[in-house]
Amino acid sequence: MATKIRLKRMGAKKAAFYRLVVADSRSPRDGRNIEELGFYNPVANPAVVELDRERINYWLKQGVQMSDTVRGLLHRAGMFEKA
Repeated sequence: MATKIRLKRMGAKKAAFYRLVVADSRSPRDGRNIEELGFYNPVANPAVVELDRERINYWLKQGVQMSDTVRGLLHRAGMFEKA
């Protein structure tokens, strides 16, 4: 099973927030996920990013890929240097 860390859109129209989830790469964007790892609220001023760093590191060690957006969020949160 090919898995990815990606964003799942939640919230109302024009007031979206996102959850960072581990999901099968074949499932739809807002479909079933394996585990929730945090959330991102770009509407708040300043934007809020809450992460479960321990679980993210666990999944990265398992070989899970990240979407480009998640990679940028993690870089801004100081989890690792951009590759």
